Amino acid sequence: MARDSTRSRVHAAVLLLVMENGYGQLTMEGIASRAGVSKQTLYRTWPSRSAVLFDALLGRSGGEDVEVPDTGDLAADLEALILATVEEMTDPPMNRLLRAVTADIQSDDPLASELSTRLLAPQLDAVTARVARAGITDPEEAVELLYGAVLHRWLLRTRPFTTAWVKAHVARTLRAFDRH
Repeated sequence: MARDSTRSRVHAAVLLLVMENGYGQLTMEGIASRAGVSKQTLYRTWPSRSAVLFDALLGRSGGEDVEVPDTGDLAADLEALILATVEEMTDPPMNRLLRAVTADIQSDDPLASELSTRLLAPQLDAVTARVARAGITDPEEAVELLYGAVLHRWLLRTRPFTTAWVKAHVARTLRAFDRH
């Protein structure tokens, strides 16, 4: 297990390298060189470049525990969640990183699988559980509808994100699904 200072340097290195060159150009040698550590140090903690990347992404987002607001007001909770998601996705360094990873998952099935398993599934499962507790029928579909428009708008850069759009989108999503 790497020391905290080593882990921090490795995380910073891998995120910068993916932003600069994409995942396809990422190597353990490049990560080690940028972080100022040996390859042996990397391999003692991470078995692969994707493991380093997802450890860094999870570290940046606060880990694998996903906290979804639950104030009792589903619309307000989802608005807060989507606004935070949009803020993270559109933050310039994170935007570049996420776009690089998004491009690479189109042709790298193992990377896409790891993204789905380690990042997306825990996040979507947590939001789905929150939506289900609120009595929404078919919560998985509701969450897909909720996030689908956000990802479409971000990926294709169709229109800007505004607080008004997020509120309207959450309201549209909730209207589309009946409560029990």
